[in-house]
Amino acid sequence: MKSQLALFFLLLFATSSIAAGRSIDYQVAGETYQGYYVSPAANAPLVLLVHDWDGLTGYEEKRAEMLAAMGYAVFAADLFGKGVRPTEVVDKRQHTGELYKDRQKMRNLLEGALEAAKSLGANIDHAVSMGYCFGGAAVLEQARSGANLKGFVTFHGGLSTPEGQDYSQTKGKLLIFHGSADTAITMDQFASLADELEKTGVPHEMTAYGGAPHAFTVFGSDRYRKDADEKSWRRFGRFLAETLGGKAIGAPSIPKGFTVE
Repeated sequence: MKSQLALFFLLLFATSSIAAGRSIDYQVAGETYQGYYVSPAANAPLVLLVHDWDGLTGYEEKRAEMLAAMGYAVFAADLFGKGVRPTEVVDKRQHTGELYKDRQKMRNLLEGALEAAKSLGANIDHAVSMGYCFGGAAVLEQARSGANLKGFVTFHGGLSTPEGQDYSQTKGKLLIFHGSADTAITMDQFASLADELEKTGVPHEMTAYGGAPHAFTVFGSDRYRKDADEKSWRRFGRFLAETLGGKAIGAPSIPKGFTVE
């Protein structure tokens, strides 16, 4: 009983000591963007988090808080612009489509987000980038750009490589989580990326979860798959510990029924 109480107070202290997350306005090429930053301690390893095609919403903020409870600073980037949070599919396609057509702008926005994180005291020299759906595709763009990060992680993200690009400049390890029931991003694309990374010699690990559709990590949606979400999150936590150091701890901010080991 005493050991259980000691563990409870240890976790309570660890999570209550985290600075409150806050919205951050920052500039890239003269335009204003609004990210979200949370950090458990000075000089904590950084996770750059990239949103899906909804823009930066409460979902990414929740994931940021979960990561902060595990000991990581998180800067959730904004790739659309302050106040741009599309709700209609046509608008989501417009904003993502513009960046898919202008890959250099996408890269500049990711670099700008890192610089914004650095200005807040984040340790960008000890960092991993991760993203969901559209954000996963952006993270792979960042990997191909040669960004000096220790790892790149995607959850049900776009996997195709644009014509004229490759992974020859990639410096970090890749961790890919995919649902084999994803009809938007096929298993053929999954296999093609695996073949490309193997030929290029990029360290990588790729996992496909049976029965998991696109966006299988989105809490509360009809596509959410608890088993695939929990398994991928646990592996992500181990990857962060292996790559950046630290150890995952339980966090009271995790949604009901979700666990971190």
